[in-house]
Amino acid sequence: MAPITVGDVVPDGTISFFDANDQLQTVSVHSIAASKKVILFGVPGAFTPTCSMSHVPGFIGKAEELKSKGIDEIICFSVNDPFVMKAWGKTYPENKHVKFVADGSGEYTHLLGLELDLKDKGLGIRSRRFALLLDNLKVAVANVESGGEFTVSSAEDILKAL
Repeated sequence: MAPITVGDVVPDGTISFFDANDQLQTVSVHSIAASKKVILFGVPGAFTPTCSMSHVPGFIGKAEELKSKGIDEIICFSVNDPFVMKAWGKTYPENKHVKFVADGSGEYTHLLGLELDLKDKGLGIRSRRFALLLDNLKVAVANVESGGEFTVSSAEDILKAL
């Protein structure tokens, strides 16, 4: 499947997360992104070094600035289960705006065409590192990394595009 790109409508599919009341929610991507400006940024794995020390903290640190530029939702996305994503999110007590969501089986990652084969590292099929800016479900910006790089998908890169 070809990777999602600028101009595409993001496919519908389901993701899971724990809400503010600590209840597990499984929702369609379209239900949380329709009629909104949303940043969906994907990482290869929770608790992994680049994701935990650079990618996620960048979006948490820039969340207020992103919101001031019209962003409604900031979503951190990974092929992990929702319990792992909940635990990972709790390691950022300063976070007020980034929602940690799970694609437990990688099905949504497949729909996006953004799979990354990390079987040789014992991680299985994961998500490539990316940052998408969605405007009413349409991809306005698609910053997709090659391999394990972290060069184009930061919060700063999205801010430059706004």
